[in-house]
Amino acid sequence: MTLGDVLDGVQVLSGLTETLRAAGVAGIAYDSRKAAPGFLFFAFPGAKADGRQFASQAVEKGAVAVVSELAAPDHFQGNWIQVGHGRRALARSAANFFGHPDQRLGVTGITGTNGKTTTSYLADAVLRTAGFTTALIGTIEYRLAGAVLKAVNTTPESLDLFELFAQLEKAGGTHVTMETSSHALALGRVYGVQYHTTVFTNLTRDHLDFHKTMEEYFAAKQLLFTGNGAAPPKFAVVNRDDAYGRALQTGPNTEVLWYGLDDGATARARNISSGFEGLRFEIQYRDRSYPVESPLVGEINVYNILASWCTGVSYGIDPALVSRGIAACRAVPGRFERVEEGQPFLVVVDYAHTDDALRNVIAVARGLTSKRVITVFGCGGDRDRTKRPLMGMAAGEHSDFVVLTSDNPRSEDPLDIMNDALVGLRRFDTPHIAEPDRTTAIRKAVEEAQPDDIVVIAGKGHETYQILKDQTIAFDDREVARKVLHSLGYGK
Repeated sequence: MTLGDVLDGVQVLSGLTETLRAAGVAGIAYDSRKAAPGFLFFAFPGAKADGRQFASQAVEKGAVAVVSELAAPDHFQGNWIQVGHGRRALARSAANFFGHPDQRLGVTGITGTNGKTTTSYLADAVLRTAGFTTALIGTIEYRLAGAVLKAVNTTPESLDLFELFAQLEKAGGTHVTMETSSHALALGRVYGVQYHTTVFTNLTRDHLDFHKTMEEYFAAKQLLFTGNGAAPPKFAVVNRDDAYGRALQTGPNTEVLWYGLDDGATARARNISSGFEGLRFEIQYRDRSYPVESPLVGEINVYNILASWCTGVSYGIDPALVSRGIAACRAVPGRFERVEEGQPFLVVVDYAHTDDALRNVIAVARGLTSKRVITVFGCGGDRDRTKRPLMGMAAGEHSDFVVLTSDNPRSEDPLDIMNDALVGLRRFDTPHIAEPDRTTAIRKAVEEAQPDDIVVIAGKGHETYQILKDQTIAFDDREVARKVLHSLGYGK
């Protein structure tokens, strides 16, 4: 493929000569370590490093040219192509290079503050139950035609995304379900992706360290529904019970499938039965009613099931088969995941790391027991400080006992982070302790538990590491809880 073909549709400002336009391109890279002879290298300005400082290294490795939205650095020797928007240019170039596989696949993008991961797992289970070969891209892992790959970002860079699309198509796959983060939308990682179905779960306070305001946060989510460098999606599956969902704008030809518990929803949940064994309810869809069963628990999963059920319907799958797919999704890693070692109380691990998510997961626990809910939580460092007291308030208001601890402190002092959360926690008289060592905190919570209590360990969910100031260490809430239970004589 020629460089001119790769850059077709890209806003080029300078540097693309006729001679260069005819040059062959063997590959694309945005990491100079992956550059090779004949590659096109993209240099991005970043929060921690300027990609231009690696441009010469890419050229030395044989890159035919460097593409950037910035001017070439002094003393650079090589072909420099300046474009209007670096990541949009990469996205368009990657789509061209891999032959636009998204236009032939059924791509579902799921966005929202909470519920993206569970909804994506459910939707993928529906598609696989219907007999499709699929890819699943999200926070926990990437799955490609049955193979499991490590997840680098919730939503990968556009180059990696289009390569995954192409690999799926080569393997005979037909459908992709992907979590689409607000960061990916704002930065242009998914620019130009043609979605068949897009899903909006909800919007609550999060990521304001990046977006600054809720208006900017919502505007990023909005991009998924009106066409972001591509035509608007064919279907939009939207939570009607969420105020931001009701305010969402869609393309003029997009069919909206509203879901929720209230009147006005296209797909409405009725006669909900929830318990330790899971959920049972009916989905009233247009003029018919369809039974649904799931091993997932709590009303919040009613919404996730509704969203994924509508997604299946958007692809023309028979509703009865969609319901079978819902039932086939047994669990989602780190989402109200039980740690069972024969103890007379329930221990669950959940990824809840916002005040709204924490409130929801405690509410699920509250609905499963008449006894106490003991909550372990912390707040991440180098992230929005304003949500820390809100998380403290959520834990204090809805729990019977709270253990405040460290999460991923990153470059911050864990005690400073905990003090921010204590401001909200102390607004309530809920008994609590503060323990910065997360292992000790989990131990204290489990030791506090009595028969039929529920211990909720919130914040890290599926994560198998803890990010400290000077290192990243192995740490899995589930394994720590299991070891604590073993030390107390359970599971032996």
